[in-house]
This record gives sequence, C-alpha cells and structure tokens, in this order.
Amino acid sequence: MLSLLEIIAKTTDFFASKGVESARLNAEHVIGHALGLKRMQLYLQFERLLTDAELDKIRPLVKRRAQREPLQHILGTVEWGGMIVKCDRRALVPRPETEELLELVTERLKGGAPEAAARRILDLGTGTGALALGLAKAWPEARVTAVDASADALALARENALATGLAERVEFVLSDWFAALPDAARFEVIVSNPPYLTDEEVAAAEPEVRLHDPRAALVAEDAGLADLKTIIAGAAKRLAPGGLLALETGIAQHAELLCGLAAAGWRDVESRKDLSGRDRFVFARR
Repeated sequence: MLSLLEIIAKTTDFFASKGVESARLNAEHVIGHALGLKRMQLYLQFERLLTDAELDKIRPLVKRRAQREPLQHILGTVEWGGMIVKCDRRALVPRPETEELLELVTERLKGGAPEAAARRILDLGTGTGALALGLAKAWPEARVTAVDASADALALARENALATGLAERVEFVLSDWFAALPDAARFEVIVSNPPYLTDEEVAAAEPEVRLHDPRAALVAEDAGLADLKTIIAGAAKRLAPGGLLALETGIAQHAELLCGLAAAGWRDVESRKDLSGRDRFVFARR
C-alpha cells in the first residue's frame, strides 16, 4: 500500500511527463477531488495509506488530466470573480484575463464614471455566464442581458445563474450577437469576450484549448477581427448616449481596432494591458 504523499508524488511525475503545467498543483486538485478532500486536508493526511477503493477513484481522473482534459472540466467548477462557476465542454473555461476585464469594468462602475448610474448591461457571447453574473453581483442595481448563439452555452449559463442566486437579475437570450434583441433595446454598458483567435493560433494552443474548448468560441475570420468588428458596429446603435463599450481582444489587434473606433467617431478610446503586460482590452464611448 502507498501513502497519500507517495501517490501525489507519482501523479506529479506522471503529469509532468505529459506536459501538464503546474503538475504538483494539478495532482493535489485531482486527488483531493477524487477523495472528497480539500488541499489543506491532504496535507494533514500525507502519511495515510490509501485503499484499493480509493485508488480506483483516483485513477480515471488522473488519466483524464494526463490526456490534457482541462482541470476545470474534471473538477466541474472553477473559482472565478468571487463565484464558483460550473464548467464543461459547452463553453469556454472562464479565463483569468476575462476576470481582469470584470475588475476593470467594475472599477468604472464604482468609481464615479458616467456608467455608474447605468441600469442596463449587455454581455455578448456570455458562454458560462461568468462575466454577466460577475457584473450582476458587483452592480446590484443593474439589469443584465446575456447573449450567446449557442443553446448549450446558454443552458450552462442559466445553471450558473441559478447556482449563484442571480437568475432573477440576468436575462438570457439566444442570439447571433445583436440579431434577436428588440430594436429599441439600449444599454449603458456593453461588454464582450468574443472569438478573436486565428486558426493558426488555435492550432498552436495547448491541448486543453485546442481539443476541449468549443471552436466557435475561439476562432473568428479576418485575422480574428470579424466578430470584434461586428460587435463594434452593432454597439454604435445599441449604446445609450455616453455608454461604455468594453472588449477583450487579441494581443495583436489593438492598432487596427483603435484606428477603426476613432475613425467611426467613438470617443475616449483606450487600450489597456493585461497583468502579463500584453494589449488585451479596449474601451470606448459612443
């Protein structure tokens, strides 16, 4: 029989051999999930010998992670934006960069900016619903509309809305961007993390992304710019006077996006870097 610590060490080595990043952390999460233990509880039981029944619970989860299935899919959830968000193949796993977008928009909402008095937010391409739900949580006065073209993604987003207790504050709409929204609908804030990668970028991505994320949520035509341009064009008609557009983008797209926004008459056009120092977010007012 092997101890818990020995199993963690063996799993760490196995994950590292398969190219899993942060192999020890992943091993602890997977084994803890299989045994129903939090990581701190693992540390208190390192010397405990594992039974065959416990090893039988661990092995299939280790195999899945070694095959580069996302850790979040195996655990079933991810902690994001101060919430526990359900994750599976129906939508992108919420990324740290999008959590940065949530924080940047929230800072504006609470910082006396014009949109602080807003009551209507639109999240385009909501996926798991994380961004819409994060904004609804941070801004209790607002009514949030969350749009996605995938019925599967919207079903997942609704499950997350129920789990977070925010279902009554968020409306979910099946739509190809703005197409299914009422003609008269206007918003003080429009946010989006749309597809912005190229086929080449996805082909070079880690297996967790390349093999498990919905391709339609990753790739856009026109060098990754097609959906961003569609959103910008539609937002010009949907934003209330002085309304804010906040976008997550690819890191090589800012020059073209900023020039296009300025040429189209947008004001307060701003590029912001993510925590890694890469151009990631675009803000503008109509």
